[in-house]
Amino acid sequence: MGNKYKHLSAEERDQIAVMRAEGESFGEIAHTLGRNKSTICREVWRNRSPVYDRYGAIQAQKRAQRRKCEAGRRPLLKNDPTRRYVICKLQLGWSPEQIAGRLPHDHPELRISHEAIYQYIYNPHVRKTRELIPLLVRSHKKRQARGHTKKHRKSHIPDRIPIDRRPAYVEKRQQPGHWESDTIISRQSKEAIGVCLERSTRFVHLAKLEKKGAADLAEAINRRLGRHPPHMRRTITYDNGSENAQHMRVNKVLGTRSYFCHPYQSWQRGAVENVIGLVRRYLPKKTDFSNVSCDHLKMIQNWINNRPRKCLDFKTPLEVFIAKRCT
Repeated sequence: MGNKYKHLSAEERDQIAVMRAEGESFGEIAHTLGRNKSTICREVWRNRSPVYDRYGAIQAQKRAQRRKCEAGRRPLLKNDPTRRYVICKLQLGWSPEQIAGRLPHDHPELRISHEAIYQYIYNPHVRKTRELIPLLVRSHKKRQARGHTKKHRKSHIPDRIPIDRRPAYVEKRQQPGHWESDTIISRQSKEAIGVCLERSTRFVHLAKLEKKGAADLAEAINRRLGRHPPHMRRTITYDNGSENAQHMRVNKVLGTRSYFCHPYQSWQRGAVENVIGLVRRYLPKKTDFSNVSCDHLKMIQNWINNRPRKCLDFKTPLEVFIAKRCT
């Protein structure tokens, strides 16, 4: 049987700090201390200073002792600032994962896992005084299977270029200025809502349309995207709805190029489809869009653009969009 593992002592941490400062490698430190190299690597990585990105013996010892005391315990948000932050963001429609990921950005001294947030929400003692489960984001949206063989009418959109001919780098979402467009309709009124999403930042524009027509949508896109510099408007990807028939007018005004998804394959514009699901939380089906004010639509847009996204390292679309717009 192997030797029983012993935790590093304060004296060993002192020696690690001195040898790291002298430029010694992990292997050399491990040989001197009679430890495994992976033990030294893990110690330096876990207990280094997050501010100065270097290893200090005193702080490392404190972090190790604190971690040992907290092992096996999962406090139910006993920290008041953390609890207030979690509840506030749940009320804004954020998911536990978004809250846990964004918390260190807003409050570097605070940490929590999304599992701990879920445990707090479902804890019986918490539910006696505050019901938080309805605040969780749930999506039951049914999606059509990819690549099905449903017959469709031939598109009458002039100068239509299929998505297959869109440059491959657009799919990587690294370069800004590539947008997806869609339209939300209401059977209760002739008004519609135009949605434009920038692929690399997930930044969204919402616009109320007097009717679901090509002229109205083209005007709305020109007005919204025309505010941005040329490097933030390069391509727009549409579906095959007749409201996109004036895409060449948009290209002429904005200097963009347009591409179109294959019929009945909305997953090819998955990002904007997800945003429509978020909009539907505020404007569910059967909503009469004639009763939706521009101010209310602006509020929904701001809510979407200020939600931290995991794919953006828990930054918000607005933060990332502004940074790329200014470069």
